[in-house]
Amino acid sequence: MIPDSRYILGMRVDARSYEDVATRVADWADEGDARYVCVANVHMTMETVDDTAFRDIVNDADLVTSDGMPLVWALRLLGVEHAQRVYGPTLVLHVCAEAEKRGLPIALYGGTDERLASFRQFLAKNYPALDVVCAIAPPFRPLTPEEDRSHTELLNASGARITFVGIGCPKQERWMAAHKDRLNSVMLGVGAAFDFHSGTVRQAPAFLQAVGMEWAFRLAMEPRRLWKRYFRHNPRFVIGFMRQLMA
Repeated sequence: MIPDSRYILGMRVDARSYEDVATRVADWADEGDARYVCVANVHMTMETVDDTAFRDIVNDADLVTSDGMPLVWALRLLGVEHAQRVYGPTLVLHVCAEAEKRGLPIALYGGTDERLASFRQFLAKNYPALDVVCAIAPPFRPLTPEEDRSHTELLNASGARITFVGIGCPKQERWMAAHKDRLNSVMLGVGAAFDFHSGTVRQAPAFLQAVGMEWAFRLAMEPRRLWKRYFRHNPRFVIGFMRQLMA
């Protein structure tokens, strides 16, 4: 286990910084390693509680970062005093900056064609030397074996060394684990990062993120899609972690 890692309700979380994760990802990409990184929050934690096979997928990841403030507070309560948030959309920027500096080509997998086009414009403006060699918007349904094979071949043929996967939890983590031995790149599950940086979805204000209330902002923005997730997972996380602390 990575030093300063802890298990929160059975799911491993690694206390790292943006700089450390970006450097590790770029080093792995330089070395030609095939690895995957999970960006964890309360939603992911509770998915691992409800599905032991999914828990194994997350715990087998090469890194599991603390995307949500509740996980940061949990790490601190478990003795990792220096734990800090490694927020997925911000991590994307750090990894892109490191990839641009080292000349590492990247790929994008997820979203829609329109959102990927907007995100690529964002990247071109902010990281002009970054080489985006492949962008795939998979359909919002299970892929056929032929589609999956075609996407895998396109990603490998592109020469991408880092692949950002934005198809949502737990789908993206399962996808990364299934493709670890098939793709020649480091994969990062980044959730809605494409949407945030393309301007399609608003991010919560920084002060709400800092106090762990980003979920409330996102619920207000997308109530129909998110209310079941938050009202099902958040109370169970609090109760479950308090039991873990008292055990």
